[in-house]
Amino acid sequence: MRENDFAIGEAARRSGVKVPTIRYYEQIGLLPAASRTNGNRRLYDRGDLDRLAFIRHARELGFEVDAIRTLLSLQDDPAQPCAAADAIAKARLIEVERRIASLKALRDELLRMVKKCASGRIENCRVIETLADTSHAHGRLAEA
Repeated sequence: MRENDFAIGEAARRSGVKVPTIRYYEQIGLLPAASRTNGNRRLYDRGDLDRLAFIRHARELGFEVDAIRTLLSLQDDPAQPCAAADAIAKARLIEVERRIASLKALRDELLRMVKKCASGRIENCRVIETLADTSHAHGRLAEA
């Protein structure tokens, strides 16, 4: 093992990516196949750790595996224009904005439920009434 090589456990610790996830990324081709020791143990170098950190950060931002795969291929050819990377990021931003709108609608509905119940009796409880009325819930929240 060379000085700049890391066993999978050390690669996991340094990159913040769990060992099974590193194996999975290798299996699906996000991470190149690791070199091996004579004892068949995986070895990772600094470039692999950087790639794992890139993947981890992209996953934290909610990018799907296919988008990450494309972003990695773009990173591997830095002379390309960044239009494709911009398009991927813009698509993710639209998804996030839709999710925020949906969460705001959810928050508003929960606030209405809580305000209308206001420590009354269960027979008049807006929380129970709203949850029992599935047509009401599907109408407003499903559209958001």
